[in-house]
Amino acid sequence: MRISTRVPDLQALDLLLSVVELGSLGRAALAHGISQPSASSRIRYLERLVGAPVLRRSSLGSAPTAAGDMITVLARDVIEAAQRLDAGIARVRADRDGHLQVAASHTIMEYLFPKWLKELRAQSPQTAVTLAACNSSDVGAAVAAGRADLGFMESPSRPSDLDSTTVARDELLVVTAPEHPWARRTTITVEELAAETLLHREAGSGARIAFERALRKHLPDWQPDAWFELSSTAAIKSAAVSGLAPAVLSSLAVTQELRTRSLTTVTVSGLSIHRSLRAVWPVGQNLTGPARQLCAIALRAGLAR
Repeated sequence: MRISTRVPDLQALDLLLSVVELGSLGRAALAHGISQPSASSRIRYLERLVGAPVLRRSSLGSAPTAAGDMITVLARDVIEAAQRLDAGIARVRADRDGHLQVAASHTIMEYLFPKWLKELRAQSPQTAVTLAACNSSDVGAAVAAGRADLGFMESPSRPSDLDSTTVARDELLVVTAPEHPWARRTTITVEELAAETLLHREAGSGARIAFERALRKHLPDWQPDAWFELSSTAAIKSAAVSGLAPAVLSSLAVTQELRTRSLTTVTVSGLSIHRSLRAVWPVGQNLTGPARQLCAIALRAGLAR
């Protein structure tokens, strides 16, 4: 339904009601926090739309004309309806701001999200956050299905039904225990890496997707013979430290182990795996409220790294 251009805006109608109630344009202007010239301008705008004066002005104040009386009666219903609408919008915003559902890949959840959450809590202490940790493929599915308001994933590319922005960048490293023969090598070849049994996350994880794509750029026909698949980064690190096998892990995940030398990096000649860490949300929607705040926090943190 299209509203006629003769219908005044709510501010002008609300001001008219205040003038009638308070008996003075000046007092009404003060109540609305505007100057008297601005109040006069709004009333003139209203009178142009009505096509007749709505107020009689005198040294004693302002009173409605006959046309003003009619407009005032009708305006009260409009303003009361607008107030109910405002209250409804406030409830929607309170519901939105009261709970944020986030899906994040394991690496982001374990090594980045705690700091982001601390800052979000400082900005919006009333917001309760539910975090689902899953692999990157499941993050995209959760956001697309509406089970999460915002997602963070490590996949090299975003799903087509999601909008995204890069919040940080990361590198995948080949790491091994110091006693492994590779630890004494300056470099290894891509072919040696491809032939080795490696510790990896499950299919669908961002790290595994990125690793497979990078290796196939060098070896298009490569197919893995055997991998040790573990469901968490912590389990992979523990197995790698024990000397079970080399692993491919995010640089975010092995900072402490490289510092204490319980793991060492292995340089693979000609192979460098850098990837984008993305925030994702339903395509065509604008982030609002805590989801927008959290995305901004992640962006700032990524730029500061």
